[in-house]
Amino acid sequence: MAEQGSGGNVIAAICNIFFPGLGQLVQGRIMAAIFFALAIIISYALVYALVGFVLVPIVYLWAIIDAARFKSRV
Repeated sequence: MAEQGSGGNVIAAICNIFFPGLGQLVQGRIMAAIFFALAIIISYALVYALVGFVLVPIVYLWAIIDAARFKSRV
C-alpha cells in the first residue's frame, strides 16, 4: 500500500476537500470514511445552532490531515 507522502495519500487528501471521508474511502478505510462523513453531516446540521461554524472547518482539516498522514500496516 502507499507510504506517507506518496501520490495515493495526496490524491486521498485532495478527495477530502470535496467531501470529508471520500479520501479515506479511496484508501480503502471504510470505517474512517463513515466516521468523517457522519462528522461533517452532523457539523453542518449544528451550523443552525451556531456551533457548526467552528466544527465544520475542524472536521475538514482533520479529514485531510488524516488521509495525508496515513501509513498502511502491510
